[in-house]
Amino acid sequence: MTWTSAFGRACGWLLDRIVYGLALTRISPNVLTFIGLIINIGAAWFFGHATATNAGRMFFYGGLVIIGAGIFDMVDGRVARRTNQVTVFGAFFDSVIDRYSDVVLFFGLLVYYGRINRFRYVVLVAFVMVTSLMVSYTRARAEALIGQCKVGFMERPERIVLVILGALFNHWGVMAPVLWVLAVLSTITVVHRITYTYQNTKHLAPLSQ
Repeated sequence: MTWTSAFGRACGWLLDRIVYGLALTRISPNVLTFIGLIINIGAAWFFGHATATNAGRMFFYGGLVIIGAGIFDMVDGRVARRTNQVTVFGAFFDSVIDRYSDVVLFFGLLVYYGRINRFRYVVLVAFVMVTSLMVSYTRARAEALIGQCKVGFMERPERIVLVILGALFNHWGVMAPVLWVLAVLSTITVVHRITYTYQNTKHLAPLSQ
């Protein structure tokens, strides 16, 4: 057994213990989803209250908080399945809260770059915010028409991992290039989904107006 597989097994065991403990409380999975949003608001607070002199430290704290929020993002569905609380509304609610969590993190970055007078990065963060929403919207709209549209790379987990890396290592100015990567790859993903949907709807009859 390699150390990576051993680490994966240990993390899986720990996550299973967390899910088991939460399941015993009979807590609603929707509550866990909402708690994840509240924690992400805390991360956005660290971003928004950073200054040019303490950004490395404040972003590092924000990155750690996002990791904490990610735990709730990972366990809510597992708790729902273990406690037999899986519902259609739960899936809808999880998706909606995920969008709010994305936006609130980027809003914190908007405040930060606005406070330090980096207008170019204010515009860049706003663009990334829009494209992150469009990645999700294009998939949802396409799947209402063609059933499945999972093409494209820049899904939410990839975006969150990049934001975490940018935050944890922003002492070396990593967040700025991360935002450029997010802007480019998210745009490519949106275009990919548009072209994929076009190819798969050409044979369909037009929708009634």
